[in-house]
Amino acid sequence: MSQFQTFAMVDWSGGNDTGPTRRKDAIWACIVRNGKVLDPEYLRNRLVAEQWLDALIHAELMAGRRLLLGFDFPFGYPCGFARAMTGTDDPLALWDWFDQHIEDSPKANNRFDLAGRINLQFGGRGPFWMNGLRRDIDGLPRTKSDYSNPFPNRRAVETLAKGSFTCWQMAGAGAVGGQVMMGLPVLNRLRHRFAGQISVWPFETLDKPVAFVEIWPSLTLGAPPEGRIKDEWQVEQVALTLSGLTEQELDAQLNVSAAEEGWILGVPQDKPNIAPPPLRNDCFALPAGVNWTPVDEALAYLRDRLHPITASETMALTKACGRVLAGDVVARRSNPPLPNTAVDGYGFAGPAPDGPQIMPLIDGRAAAGIPFEGDVPEGRALRVLTGAALPAGVDTVILEEDVTVKDGHIAFHGPLKKGANTRRAGEDVAAGDIALSAGRRLTPADLALLSAVGIAEVNVRKPLRVAVVSTGDELVEAGERAGPGQIFDANRPMLLSLIERMGFVPVDMGRVSDDRDALRDRLDQSAERADVVLTSGGASAGDEDHVSALLRQAGAMQHWRIALKPGRPLALGLWSGVPVFGLPGNPVAAMVCTLIFARPALGLMSGEGWVEPQGFEVPAAFEKRKKPGRREYLRARMRDGRAEVFHSEGSGRISGLSWAEGLVEIEDGARHVKPGDMVRFLPYGSFGV
Repeated sequence: MSQFQTFAMVDWSGGNDTGPTRRKDAIWACIVRNGKVLDPEYLRNRLVAEQWLDALIHAELMAGRRLLLGFDFPFGYPCGFARAMTGTDDPLALWDWFDQHIEDSPKANNRFDLAGRINLQFGGRGPFWMNGLRRDIDGLPRTKSDYSNPFPNRRAVETLAKGSFTCWQMAGAGAVGGQVMMGLPVLNRLRHRFAGQISVWPFETLDKPVAFVEIWPSLTLGAPPEGRIKDEWQVEQVALTLSGLTEQELDAQLNVSAAEEGWILGVPQDKPNIAPPPLRNDCFALPAGVNWTPVDEALAYLRDRLHPITASETMALTKACGRVLAGDVVARRSNPPLPNTAVDGYGFAGPAPDGPQIMPLIDGRAAAGIPFEGDVPEGRALRVLTGAALPAGVDTVILEEDVTVKDGHIAFHGPLKKGANTRRAGEDVAAGDIALSAGRRLTPADLALLSAVGIAEVNVRKPLRVAVVSTGDELVEAGERAGPGQIFDANRPMLLSLIERMGFVPVDMGRVSDDRDALRDRLDQSAERADVVLTSGGASAGDEDHVSALLRQAGAMQHWRIALKPGRPLALGLWSGVPVFGLPGNPVAAMVCTLIFARPALGLMSGEGWVEPQGFEVPAAFEKRKKPGRREYLRARMRDGRAEVFHSEGSGRISGLSWAEGLVEIEDGARHVKPGDMVRFLPYGSFGV
């Protein structure tokens, strides 16, 4: 449905012309086209704004790009008002009515008088209130006292949108009533001017090249960075956020039914958060006839069938380290913003020819944050310090260590090429370029980069919550008394720590005995609290393997027999729409399956994308004979540039996991590894742990 290439946001105003100087409480607009943000536009009055919108729509239509245009005022009124004014419930008929009755010019308009005339039709006591003019207006009260409204006070969406204002309030801080009256006629004229090219959401199907959408930035965005006009900053951030949504995420937000009153994009109708669509019941299904599954085929199926399942949110950059970007981040400012000097020295117009050079110095200097006011004449030099913006006339810098200074002159030896010891504006990142791409898990270095290009907030994925459940009558908690045949639960603390180290949120759901009712209840609880569930134990196909059995009963289970050692059984399925990875109960097999299969799958579902572990070809310090038919992972570590493997391959030897620093991967075919042969070593760090 969506597939928009251009997104624009407009912050409207019901007032008069705001003058030539950029200021708050004016009309502001911003465009993001094909992922690149343009500078916000200051539109001093509605005539200028209508001309700007006309030109934008025309340009996008001519270029064959689909355009989503957001506006920050209601597109409809509470139920009953449209019929009272036009004889029909059609909100677009009300648009026509206002277009016929509103009088507007840059210096004056009749919105308050029209509100008074409407009130008089209903006995003079509503629905509109608050006169913002110095003169009295018949029918329009100055306050809400003695207020009587024949219609609902708010639209349904406004009861869900915290902090929103009713469209009946015509004046006062935050009021939107005047914006509605002065905005709908403009949108109506554009709708008729580009007949057949514009759809109005949610009243019409979005099957036209242009969509008009109601969005209120103040419901989701906080305070702007210091020095930015709030409206200017908000239209930019909304346009960037919209452009960063996946097609599925945007379609989910546009899937709203509010035919008469309209809706605010981003406010869910019946859920607190809007998330991508759930996984299909067949997301883990293998083709018919497949029994033993090679590792690479199993990974390919997971990669093909899974998709991000986390919603997104906007947060301060300083709080976003470790979070996954939900969309591309476009640089607002170049880095460096201006040409500058890379060293302490003396700047002049280059190049300098071979041989001794003598130049007179001019008074003053340029330092970082303290630019030189004026030009540097050709043939003269100026003292410059590292990071200083190059003044006009300077494009080359000689290091101070290579200079003699005396009697107001400098002397040095050439040659020196033009541009030496300087940095070009934007040589690192240019304004409008993509600084970081969607799916990036933000690092401290990323925060430095985004700060340098003017980014204060980012749209990130909400953290993926991963529940961990241990199953089995034989398990007891470490520190408790273990009876005959009982063992301490080693898997749960291992898996919870792995999840946290990988950058996800671990949810400890404890241990469950081999009781299907108890396990069913624990899976229900896990599905409510987490986005993904990892279980250990009960993943085989036997009658007492309760995880597999319950997933089969739910009709959403695939039992994969993976051709690998250790860890062949892997149960995959959905429980109440939540993906479940049924890991082997053996700790070594559970860890190997988590690293090889769960780690890339969790990354994909978190929005990070499919992350392949980075392997290194290193010489072996061991001998190993392997039969064909399955892939093997040996616990290994690096010593003196060679890969050592644990002395035992027994899958119950947990000490080998602690001893190791990673895994050696032995391919599917037959192999006789001798000392010195090259093998593939996968450090634990390449899995993010």
